[in-house]
Amino acid sequence: MIEKVVNKRNLKDFSSIREDLDYWLSKTPDERVATVDYLRRQYHGSTARLQRSARVTQRTQG
Repeated sequence: MIEKVVNKRNLKDFSSIREDLDYWLSKTPDERVATVDYLRRQYHGSTARLQRSARVTQRTQG
């Protein structure tokens, strides 16, 4: 269940990058991988694997 949380901070003292890093470091590796997989499924759809793509280019002589 998701709980609502409200934090009030002074914008001059707020470091969102550090707070985000601390949050994700507090999670287990399994939780982090599950979150990345969840975000990947939201963006790419519910395919089991990421699609592979390849591009062939011709080099010019010279």
